[in-house]
Amino acid sequence: MAAVGPPQQQVRMARQQVWAALEVALRVPCLYIIDAIFNSYYDSTQSGLCILLQIFLRLLGIFVSSIVLILSQRSLFKFYMYSSAFLLAATSVLVNYYAALHIDFYGAYNTSAFGIELLPRKGPSLWMALIVLQLTLGIGYITLLQIHSIYSQLIILDLLVPIIGLITELPLHIRETLVFTSSLILILNTVLVLAVKLKWFYYSTRYVYLLVRHMYRIYGLQLLMEDTWKRIRFPDILRVFWLTRITAQATVLMYILRVANETDSFFISWDDFWDLICSLIISGCDSTLTVLGMSAVISSIAHYLGLGILAFIGSTEEDDRRLGFVAPVLFFILALQTGLSGLRPEERLIRLSRNMCLLLTAVLHFIHGMTDPVLMSLSASHVSSFRRHFPVLFVSACLFILPVLLSYVLWHHYALNTWLFAVTAFCVELCLKVIVSLTVYTLFMIDGYYNVLWEKLDDYVYYVRSTGNIIEFIFGVVMFGNGAYTMMFESGSKIRACMMCLHAYFNIYLQAKNGWKTFMNRRTAVKKINSLPEIKGSRLQEIDDVCAICYHEFTTSARITPCNHYFHALCLRKWLYIQDTCPMCHQKVYIEDVKDNSNISNNNGFIAPPNEHPEEPIREAAAESDRELNDDDSTDCDDDVERERNGVIQHTGPAAEELINDDTD
Repeated sequence: MAAVGPPQQQVRMARQQVWAALEVALRVPCLYIIDAIFNSYYDSTQSGLCILLQIFLRLLGIFVSSIVLILSQRSLFKFYMYSSAFLLAATSVLVNYYAALHIDFYGAYNTSAFGIELLPRKGPSLWMALIVLQLTLGIGYITLLQIHSIYSQLIILDLLVPIIGLITELPLHIRETLVFTSSLILILNTVLVLAVKLKWFYYSTRYVYLLVRHMYRIYGLQLLMEDTWKRIRFPDILRVFWLTRITAQATVLMYILRVANETDSFFISWDDFWDLICSLIISGCDSTLTVLGMSAVISSIAHYLGLGILAFIGSTEEDDRRLGFVAPVLFFILALQTGLSGLRPEERLIRLSRNMCLLLTAVLHFIHGMTDPVLMSLSASHVSSFRRHFPVLFVSACLFILPVLLSYVLWHHYALNTWLFAVTAFCVELCLKVIVSLTVYTLFMIDGYYNVLWEKLDDYVYYVRSTGNIIEFIFGVVMFGNGAYTMMFESGSKIRACMMCLHAYFNIYLQAKNGWKTFMNRRTAVKKINSLPEIKGSRLQEIDDVCAICYHEFTTSARITPCNHYFHALCLRKWLYIQDTCPMCHQKVYIEDVKDNSNISNNNGFIAPPNEHPEEPIREAAAESDRELNDDDSTDCDDDVERERNGVIQHTGPAAEELINDDTD
């Protein structure tokens, strides 16, 4: 089989995109029907039987629309083919009825509501138009239902019989009989086609049911819903539904404004334009489906915004592409929490603007989460290119300036309340995060500029990040109190209570737990380091080697492990954050009641002479122990050293420091 070339692939991809767009367009009317049913109201003056009948019809409409919404592509196209055929048949019957019984072919012109002359005065011209119309409807009907040739000819003749009676000027009662007979034959043919297709419908329904049950038993309800969500392209359906609904409403409102202003110009004043935008925004979130549609539109905007920022700062992390998912979820939760769709129009606009401010601060926090790893990697890798640093620094500056401007504008126009307090707290917290990130970035850049081992760098980074985390924790507690006050005295709801519980667990309890765990790990590591013997001065100069972790020489001091390997205290402490074994031989580093070894061997097996001369038996026992250790393990130790220096345990340089700092923070 010949390989498919690029032009064929492009054609195939374009064809798939066209079919996908058509599929989305065909599913959108189902949402219109469901939305119309949900927005309809009951007439309380009617009897109980009528109300029950209305409820049954609405439930039936929702059920049928939902089934059509989740149909497969092939079944969806067949459904619309049959529906279009039935619609063409009904149109043909109505045309025959109206033309044969209600049109005066030899009278005056027939005009529409806009004064347009619809029908010509002469009868033959109208007859020809009716014949062409009926032929078009009949051909479309038999094509969609795939009727065989002999039956198709009879159906075309059946549709033309009332027109023939009209042309021959038969009496009125005969024409009524012809119209009734033609309609009855068409209805019987439609019912026959339905009966023939009923078997296919039954087996298709049974197959879908068995497939759904099989997937539910194997994968569960969550994966089944996720698969259906992706298969029918539900976010695209919601976007098309919301945008077409807003477009239709904008067209109607524009026409009303033109009529009210008695002008034919398409341009309107700024006041009318602002009122139009406010009306569209209010009507764009008046139900649960429209809120979902607005969330889908926000998802697209946030997705492309996130991709643009990632491309600008040069990040390739896949986890940072979740902005298009986080933003709409937050917006929908805020809408449910505040009861957005159930508010009055004036209150709905105010509440929506407040929710958008909260959403903006959340998006800025997420963008900071995207830029912070890039900022840290650039500072730790000592990249000196200004073009590489400028984008991420520019985004960080914007993340500091935008919250300040937002807080200034809101405080300038609104009085203090719980909503303004929450927005301000989020803005201050974001500014604090940016300051912490830039401070750590500056520390790493200073370390890279001097290119000298800065033993206190890890401590400074830890202090800066810990301070930021503590203040962030305090903000979380304050926001919990603000939410509790809002729920008790302003607008309490079950959704708000659930969100407060989630906030208390994730942003308060887990953050405090992780912070305490980090503090204890660091404290334990410092305790382990302090328990190890330390050599300085002349004893350190007698060992001609480098630290096996960072490959730098020993300038001030070194720590010795129980297995007689020595490292920088800072390097060993970072290693102990990860695991509690020696980087060289993987023995336990921390042993209770560790005593200072008189005989100190370097990483290559060299034994440094001691400063003091202990008792001879102790010296001989220590020397004998060292000789046995060197004889038994020298080969393995040399192999471990060589393997570690070739990159097995290459936790060296600022990049490794960044990884360890991220883990401790």
